[in-house]
Amino acid sequence: MPSFCLEVSGPFACFTRPEMKVERVSYDVMTPSAARAIFEAILWKPQMRWRVSRIEVLKPIRWTNLRRNEVSAVVSTRNVQQAMDKGTGTLGLYIEDERQQRAGYFLRDVAYRIHAELLLAPHCPDPLMKYTEMFTRRASKGQCVNQPYLGCREFSADFRFVTVDTPPAQPISDTRDLGWMLHDMDYTHPSDPQPRFFRGQMNAGVIEVPPFEEAVG
Repeated sequence: MPSFCLEVSGPFACFTRPEMKVERVSYDVMTPSAARAIFEAILWKPQMRWRVSRIEVLKPIRWTNLRRNEVSAVVSTRNVQQAMDKGTGTLGLYIEDERQQRAGYFLRDVAYRIHAELLLAPHCPDPLMKYTEMFTRRASKGQCVNQPYLGCREFSADFRFVTVDTPPAQPISDTRDLGWMLHDMDYTHPSDPQPRFFRGQMNAGVIEVPPFEEAVG
């Protein structure tokens, strides 16, 4: 199966810890699910999926505190259903009424090299080479379906395609136990997705990501 590498960077990042209910607090490094989302921002089709295998941290882990305005409410599913049944309804939110400030503990000045394998569904009729060439072409030109981001959509990411001709990058020398980290969401039951976790370990700036099947709920 083909493996690809992207180098991503940005001034801020937040890979939110799910155990923090009110304030946003980031993991120390990028999560596999955030890395997958960047690959999918460049190319995604229903018959394919990305398996993130490695994350390399290229800049020292640094933090910052920020306060941001957030909307504290969402449109209720009941109102949506009523609007669908009647053909009309009020589904808007008034930001001035629902705005609240929340503090966040974010990463700053981040850079990573993320590695992922391209997989196809078992009964996909298309050849793997079709999607390999499609991704290579799009990533080489800096094209994407939507703007890649670093955990939160407001923290946009710059990316470049890493090839054999790209100068090597040196990960940081830091080694640490990252604790239990979010691997990705399990959509076995689409109506009730469940988070899956793995024990993160960074060795000299490199996190080897286990297969999703080995993650625990």
